[in-house]
Amino acid sequence: MRRTRILTAVLALAAGLLSGAPRALAADPPAPKLAADTYTWKNARIDGGGFVPGIVFNRSEKNLAYARTDIGGAYRWQESSKTWTPLLDSVGWDDWGHTGVVSIASDSVDPNRVYAAVGTYTNSWDPKNGAVMRSSDRGASWRKANLPFKLGGNMPGRGMGERLAVDPNRNSVLYLGAPSGKGLWRSTDSGVTWSQVANFPNVGNYAQDPSDTSGYASDNQGIVWVTFDESTGTAGNATKTVYVGVADKDNAVYRSTDAGATWQRLAGQPTGHLAHKGVLDAKNGHLYLAYSDKGGPYDGGKGRLWRYATGTGTWTDISPVAEADTFYGFSGLTVDRQKPGTVMATAYSAWWPDTQIFRSTDSGATWTKAWDYTSYPNRENRYTMDVSSSPWLTWGANPQPPEQTPKLGWMTEAMEIDPFDSNRMMYGTGATIYGTENLTNWDSGSKFAIKPMVRGLEETAVNDLASPPSGAPLLSALGDIGGFRHTDLTKVPSMMFTQPNFTTTTSLDFAESKPDTVVRTGNLDSGPHIAFSTDNGANWFAGTDPSGVSGGGTVAAAADGSRFVWSPDGAGVHHTTGFGTSWQASGGIPAGAVVEADRVDPKTFYGFKSGKFYVSTDGGATFKASPATGLPSGDSVRFKALPGGKGDVWLAGGATDGAYGLWHSTDGGATFTKLSNVEQADTVGFGKAAPGASYQTLYTSAKIGGVRGIFRSTDRGASWTRINDDAHQWGWTGAAITGDPRVYGRVYVSTNGRGVLYGDSSGGGTTDPGPGPGPAPTGACKVTYKVTGQWAGGFQADVQLANTGTTAWNGWSLNWAFPDGQKLTQAWNAEAAQSGSAVTAKNIGWNGSVAAGSSVSFGFTANWSGTNTKPAAFRLGEQTCATG
Repeated sequence: MRRTRILTAVLALAAGLLSGAPRALAADPPAPKLAADTYTWKNARIDGGGFVPGIVFNRSEKNLAYARTDIGGAYRWQESSKTWTPLLDSVGWDDWGHTGVVSIASDSVDPNRVYAAVGTYTNSWDPKNGAVMRSSDRGASWRKANLPFKLGGNMPGRGMGERLAVDPNRNSVLYLGAPSGKGLWRSTDSGVTWSQVANFPNVGNYAQDPSDTSGYASDNQGIVWVTFDESTGTAGNATKTVYVGVADKDNAVYRSTDAGATWQRLAGQPTGHLAHKGVLDAKNGHLYLAYSDKGGPYDGGKGRLWRYATGTGTWTDISPVAEADTFYGFSGLTVDRQKPGTVMATAYSAWWPDTQIFRSTDSGATWTKAWDYTSYPNRENRYTMDVSSSPWLTWGANPQPPEQTPKLGWMTEAMEIDPFDSNRMMYGTGATIYGTENLTNWDSGSKFAIKPMVRGLEETAVNDLASPPSGAPLLSALGDIGGFRHTDLTKVPSMMFTQPNFTTTTSLDFAESKPDTVVRTGNLDSGPHIAFSTDNGANWFAGTDPSGVSGGGTVAAAADGSRFVWSPDGAGVHHTTGFGTSWQASGGIPAGAVVEADRVDPKTFYGFKSGKFYVSTDGGATFKASPATGLPSGDSVRFKALPGGKGDVWLAGGATDGAYGLWHSTDGGATFTKLSNVEQADTVGFGKAAPGASYQTLYTSAKIGGVRGIFRSTDRGASWTRINDDAHQWGWTGAAITGDPRVYGRVYVSTNGRGVLYGDSSGGGTTDPGPGPGPAPTGACKVTYKVTGQWAGGFQADVQLANTGTTAWNGWSLNWAFPDGQKLTQAWNAEAAQSGSAVTAKNIGWNGSVAAGSSVSFGFTANWSGTNTKPAAFRLGEQTCATG
């Protein structure tokens, strides 16, 4: 359910990022000298939440797989933990579009190499061109080749592919299919430089909706996949036969038999549909093609499956059902490399009652279905589903047959059988990655087990965040899946917000002095757009909409929960006492204003619209425009009132062609002072005050001292500490930020596709007092050392240090020696250093206290060559730890 994602970044970015370069000012203040703190960053676990249009297994190395998302970056599979590792968190604010991944390719000649074609929109919404990212260390680090055109990771047709492919014989050669009529592109130097294949005859002509004036649905979907016939080449020499899919219903497939020197339309091919996928079984000489009448990922009403015999040129319609019986297109397509006559396909656009998966073990001559009707509406499944690891995938639904919950899926355009394991298959949906590890049960008549295989892959667009002073530490407003109440950041919540289920939650708030009272607003095709909770968001009930409401807008709760002010889409600002059973229009404030509540006075509310700040002191009945001037003229503004400080308001926002930065008011918005040391700011939030400080900690996503990042101030903005780093940027972070009122240093950061990130300080900030030295640990200890990933030249390890004694530790330092010359490269959750073969790992402040019977964990990466033997012994101070 990704329709709402299309404009998530665009609407928020329009007034800021897209408006050009900063103006040169004659009297800029000197750039402040920035402090820095070391933070540990993690996701508040949701597990999934968005569309996964591509899954790619490496063909030469077992357990090496990648997944791409449409707005949330790319991931690598970690077999030891059955999790996904994010690979594009280093994408920065200015390049936010490069978090959209239109294609990914893993090099089977050199499995250390991986490539990603990135760019989110091909129209004006994304101001930058696309790029091909290349990595020689499996995505741990990247280099970029900028392209002279845009790519569309979140455009129509994004589930087709893969558009990017590496020659399996001469891996310095890559091909990329471009959208927008830009044609076919080739690199002969491992992705460093690219040039258009001038003699490729067709740039495509299909657009979802040619009349769309925004350029989104009217873009030519272009060249959509590239497939090599590896049997027509030898190691070190370019593969001779290459197949290319084009978004053209009459001319969908082209072939070169001379390594791309010349190209011809494949003779005899079917017409009237788009070829979403082309998968080659070189052993049997079969090119399988999945066709749909639309480009997807939402649309598609008719489809076919075809098999092309590469040796004879014979085309065979191998569709599992008659075209008249389809109400969907085909897209997901894979063959079993261990048993090449086995092929599977998905009915990607079968929204109701469920998607369908088809399987053939005789090259498409006959098929079986993942489910079928017994007597309508009852159905029998060949599979079982266990979503206990992501229980929200049931959507809290109780559907009538033939629908079931959880669904087998929707938007199932990615599906791959593990090339080394016929029993493992993964497929992407609009919300998760599902998979099985006993797929061949399908053929024996017993049921195969499907479960989420998505842990570590976090792909939600975050619109708002709240951290109440009591109850759950985190409440979130999300695109597509509504939002969650996190009582434990390390665990997946049991359910998203329900009653009602908003497709997208746009705003939420709680009553500052009565935090069990919570309100949220959002979008829903039919039904109310506001909901309330009296138990801190655990349970909800719907409110009543004023006339004309078409979307959620923003909402504010009075400090004592006695009343609410709502600025919905489609109607003006309204106010109510109680829980929204009747609403009255608010006077003196324009429609579309952003609204917030004072956190002390229950009758004071604030609003902002088009450069004007508005104040109400009568519970939202009437507003007056503030005389404050110099505020941003556009509507890309977010502001908040300080908890515990009446009339204390902070405002962030603006655009590079006008006022842009961070403002502070201490008189309820009558006047504002702009902070001279903040060049740009887009969010502002508050958290627990630093030890010894009287004012709450400020957090912002901003540009300070010429650096874009996430910043913290413990002295009311007089000085700032950057708390993220270049490896942790997450593209666009301009929707929301909040500190935790109960944990100093903890901050929650919104992203547009990488979920909710939370950071904890390691104590390195210049304004943060670090922990004092503690006594050396005494008593017994145990170390569990585990290599969680290994590749040519490098590895990753996790270390668990357990206090098996009877007294608590206040600080620890663990020592060991590498036996084979391994060299430490980086560590997390510990300060680690190496001298010769000796390694020392120390606590980092927040994890120094370890109670008896408890443990602490940290991890690291290191280089190795030859052998990678585990350390023989570990010492904690003067004592040797047991190992396990």
